[in-house]
Amino acid sequence: MARMPPVPVTALPRVQDRMSFLYLEHCVVHREDGALTARNDQGIIRVPAASLVAVFLGPGTSVSHQAMSLLGECGTTAVWVGERGVRYYAHGRSLATSTRLLVEQAARVSSPQKRLRVAREMYCMRFSGEDVHGLTMQQLRGREGARVRETYRENSRRTGVPWARRDYRPDDFEASDPINQALSAAHAALYGIVHGVIVALGCSPGLGFVHTGHERSFVYDVADLYKAETTIPIAFDVVAESMTDLTGTTRRRVRDKVFELRIIERAVRDIHQLLEVGEADDLSVNVVSLWDYQRRAVAGGANYAEEAGAW
Repeated sequence: MARMPPVPVTALPRVQDRMSFLYLEHCVVHREDGALTARNDQGIIRVPAASLVAVFLGPGTSVSHQAMSLLGECGTTAVWVGERGVRYYAHGRSLATSTRLLVEQAARVSSPQKRLRVAREMYCMRFSGEDVHGLTMQQLRGREGARVRETYRENSRRTGVPWARRDYRPDDFEASDPINQALSAAHAALYGIVHGVIVALGCSPGLGFVHTGHERSFVYDVADLYKAETTIPIAFDVVAESMTDLTGTTRRRVRDKVFELRIIERAVRDIHQLLEVGEADDLSVNVVSLWDYQRRAVAGGANYAEEAGAW
């Protein structure tokens, strides 16, 4: 079978125009031209791969080389998840051929003053109406902890679901109570979506501002911006309604809420704002330059042997 040539990155849908995620389990995943196919004993479904931010591949999933090639070409994040969707194993390539956002991210992470400024901006995005100018990281953590604790209590009062504290073991999902299981499933889905957005924009998932030292630190930073209005109330609602399929219902509601609140578009906008890069800036310029201390960059593909100091 003749293979279709890869679609140019500039012809692919922007990440903010894509659907959040597709969860698959107990099926064979393959490709048919530009579509991702999922087959089981009930039939075959076809999904345009480039229309998704992420594909969650659950237990019992078998994926062909051609399918993974398609996801890579489309910049769609492939997420292998274990039971209850709590593991993350891989991702697709970036939709940005420019490193502009990545360079700005690294510059701010590397400067304590700039990093603190970004952390303050993140706090203001989460909790509007507070003046955090001049607060230290310790003070920000204290305020954030108090606000998040109140968010949990507020949702507990609203739904009648008892709440003690966030308590879970990554290696033993069943050891948690239902509300903590629902929170873990909801957060995992949100992390997958945010990770897909970050990778698609060409940023580093590991260069966080509030979180640090983990390969997904920036994922946790960005996801925290939306938990209070998405995953936390969803988890309490699902437990209050005594759903039998706790994790499946939670994932579907997260997907619906992400669409309703336009979280993908907001994440793109918020990342640009945090890194002070205009959304209108062209991040698809596919040009390789050479770094220069005085001029920042010079054209690549040229011979500079005649420059002063050569040999």
